[in-house]
Amino acid sequence: MSRIPILDIRRFDSDCEQFLTEFRDAYQEWGFAGITGHELDPQLIQAAWSASEGFFALPTKTKIQYEGAERDRSRGYIPFGVEKAKDSKHSDLKEFYHIGHQVDGFEHLSPNIWPAEPIEFQAIFETLYAKLEGLARRVLMIFAVSLELPEDYFDSRIYAGETLLRVLHYPPILDADIPNLRAAEHEDINLITLLAGSEQDGLEVLSRQGDWVPINMIEGTIICNVGDMLQRLTNAKFPSTTHRVVNPKGDAARRSRYSIPFFVHPSPEVSLNCLEQCVDRKHPQQFDNINAGDYLEQRLREIGLLKT
Repeated sequence: MSRIPILDIRRFDSDCEQFLTEFRDAYQEWGFAGITGHELDPQLIQAAWSASEGFFALPTKTKIQYEGAERDRSRGYIPFGVEKAKDSKHSDLKEFYHIGHQVDGFEHLSPNIWPAEPIEFQAIFETLYAKLEGLARRVLMIFAVSLELPEDYFDSRIYAGETLLRVLHYPPILDADIPNLRAAEHEDINLITLLAGSEQDGLEVLSRQGDWVPINMIEGTIICNVGDMLQRLTNAKFPSTTHRVVNPKGDAARRSRYSIPFFVHPSPEVSLNCLEQCVDRKHPQQFDNINAGDYLEQRLREIGLLKT
């Protein structure tokens, strides 16, 4: 297979057994799949792209007014050169904006920081966050059923999680002395990631055969991949796949790239210990026991987004 599988999640209701077989096969082989049948309005996604372009076009002195606390980069604007992939010598070539989960009564969830311009930024991204959260719950329900867990297994476990919507801008790479990577190879930290764009080239996935496979975005498709937390929980039955963002060839290399990933996290106290049904003599436990909060802190320190 030369590209990641495409799955229409409406088939879970109409052709459940066959769909679950294809779903398991896709995520066991790739850790990535394209999701269709998700009912996200393409006009909302387009509006989000336009709002992100408008914000990142602002002067740096304006954007840095919306930085969060330096110790905790979970909200607001994060400038160039802050984040790097684990074990990478170079910072990623990107700036981004974090919009987080808001649930009353949980002190670990910081308030969001909203820019004054573009004026429509807050309304668009609050709406998109809610829509992606609904889709994430449905996808996690399918993962739960595929693992022979109750359909609502993940609902309470993500209720107060540090789920983040990240609005990303990668500038053009015009300097021949800079490595041709906008984001170095890495795996995501969280349970699952939903990528609501972009349709621009650059995202690549490392196949089981060791080849870098470009993900050519299909219009209307949301890319969903497994993160390290779900990999730990399933004892790597569903692997967290290495991926990167390269600078595309031709004229596209001289244009900015925008994308909007949605990182779904469990609540801090949730155990990431391997599920019993994923451990047996042929598949011994691969990971140490840890909860989601401790694991998240550990990983955020490694990539430069959390300071002690």
